[in-house]
Amino acid sequence: MTTLLVIAKAPVPGRAKTRLTPPYSPGQAALLAEAALADSLAAVADAPVRRRVLVLDGAPGRWLPRGFEVVAQCAGSLDVRLAAAFALCAGPAVLIGMDTPQVTPALLAPVLARDAWRACDAWFGPAVDGGFWALGFAVPEPELVRGVPMSRPDTGALQRKRLVDAGLTVRDLPVLRDVDTAQDALAVATEAPHTRFAKALARLPLGGGDAR
Repeated sequence: MTTLLVIAKAPVPGRAKTRLTPPYSPGQAALLAEAALADSLAAVADAPVRRRVLVLDGAPGRWLPRGFEVVAQCAGSLDVRLAAAFALCAGPAVLIGMDTPQVTPALLAPVLARDAWRACDAWFGPAVDGGFWALGFAVPEPELVRGVPMSRPDTGALQRKRLVDAGLTVRDLPVLRDVDTAQDALAVATEAPHTRFAKALARLPLGGGDAR
């Protein structure tokens, strides 16, 4: 059975979704981060897997549903933390972040299908900003993540090339937009108006006072 991993930062004002500030206040950005995290966890909770792991920077809160193992993130750069997350798994594993609240069980279905790993070594979910929103291995290989430059327009291309250069057969998931900026937030909320994230955003005036 495939393990689903979510790597996330606890939605604390001043630490979560800081690129939303401005126009949103730190408290508002934290509320949006909590909603995005809750949407991401709900999608994983509804997926047909036995093992769900939250790799967390910070402390769990009311947003954490039942059925998740919680593991503290290690120290280090993002590539190091992603590699450490994959090292928690012995079998097929797929990792997503908290930046795509529009993710659904249907979007994750290809990596969880009965034939997901047939003639396939890795799954890759590209992001609009040039990064990636999902990464999966039939057999986790942390060394194929460690050392990839993160938070760059070519991060996704470099990560996928690392997989292909290692001889892995890679399948692709749909392109999704990460929520990093206010523009991203509006675009994702428009695309997925049913989400907690969209509803939280709708309650926040741009440039308003701290929501907490």
